[in-house]
Amino acid sequence: MRTYPPVGGLDALARRLRALPPSCGPVRLVAVDGHAGSGKTTFAGRLAEALGGAPVLHTDDFATHEELFGWAGRLRSEILAPLARGTAARYAPYDWVERRFATTRRRLDPAPVVLLEGVGSGRRAVRPRLARLLWMDLPERDSWRRGQLRDGPELSAFWDGWLPAERAHFAADPSRPYAGTLVLQRKEGYEVLPGPAANDGDAPWPHTA
Repeated sequence: MRTYPPVGGLDALARRLRALPPSCGPVRLVAVDGHAGSGKTTFAGRLAEALGGAPVLHTDDFATHEELFGWAGRLRSEILAPLARGTAARYAPYDWVERRFATTRRRLDPAPVVLLEGVGSGRRAVRPRLARLLWMDLPERDSWRRGQLRDGPELSAFWDGWLPAERAHFAADPSRPYAGTLVLQRKEGYEVLPGPAANDGDAPWPHTA
């Protein structure tokens, strides 16, 4: 089993994110993007802990079986617009088993840092509201292989539809070129490096987190 250093190792990255100027009203909205299976959810959870319990919003709550990447409008109206006004956001997450949106709405209050995690979270429609775009830098083939092993054969039909949809999305609306930070998963933990869109003031980043 792969092990990681204590969550405290992410403190340097968390400090850098907290020091960024707000980007969506009073909120520093930070996207954790990457290919399916690249480790976004696990990393976002650990980073949220290092940030003192920052909220984590998952794009899977806005996507649907019919619209794997057609969730930008829902995210803007239900989350980005109210946060930009400094008010609480409310949204009904999508239920992937029942194939419908939940009847009970969740509340997301403005926080110093909010993490937005999911494939395409750094897309063109969201980037103007981002304080930072983090990219999980694992090649698509490796990510997809890991994701399929994780999900097992019972979700093979879903992956058959997902792979071409993800490839088409990133071909039309790539995220990695706009990432200020790259995150690489290593045996000893996470390596954090300046991304393609990093400013001169972004270096040096901590080598491991």
